[in-house]
Amino acid sequence: MVSKVSKVSIVSVVTLVLIISCSNRDQMNTNIGKEKELITETIHNSIRWAGTKDIQLLYSVIAKDSDYLEVHPEASVVMGFDEFRKQEDFWLNPNFKAVRYEIRDLRIRLSRSGEVAWWYCMLDDINEWKGQPANWENTRWTGVLEKRDGKWVIVQMHFSKAAE
Repeated sequence: MVSKVSKVSIVSVVTLVLIISCSNRDQMNTNIGKEKELITETIHNSIRWAGTKDIQLLYSVIAKDSDYLEVHPEASVVMGFDEFRKQEDFWLNPNFKAVRYEIRDLRIRLSRSGEVAWWYCMLDDINEWKGQPANWENTRWTGVLEKRDGKWVIVQMHFSKAAE
């Protein structure tokens, strides 16, 4: 037979466990929300930099190693940060002008470990080359980020266009 004191103790312990569990879940949801905000900022900075040609902002959000990978709709593939940097002459050329960009339908997922994330969105990247349109419109954009030294960096990006 269980005494009244034992029943009260059991109820107290179960209540305490539920409170702690709910508190941990709320904290976890808050952390996920914060991480997604940081990831969103990183994704935007990988495009936003072009408006002011702030190349350091771009380089701050890209993985600086040989594992970096970027696939373009024109069938070109960039492998490694050193190869990525070779595009700098084009971006910083005065003939290249970033006009605006729009990211739609951004979806971000975090790994269970919280150290890897991936995203999907639609991108309009509106630019000019020598005064002529040089746009990527309705472009599917996916990517993978890793949290390194407490900061999110992009390790892979893939841009594609739907077949007509």
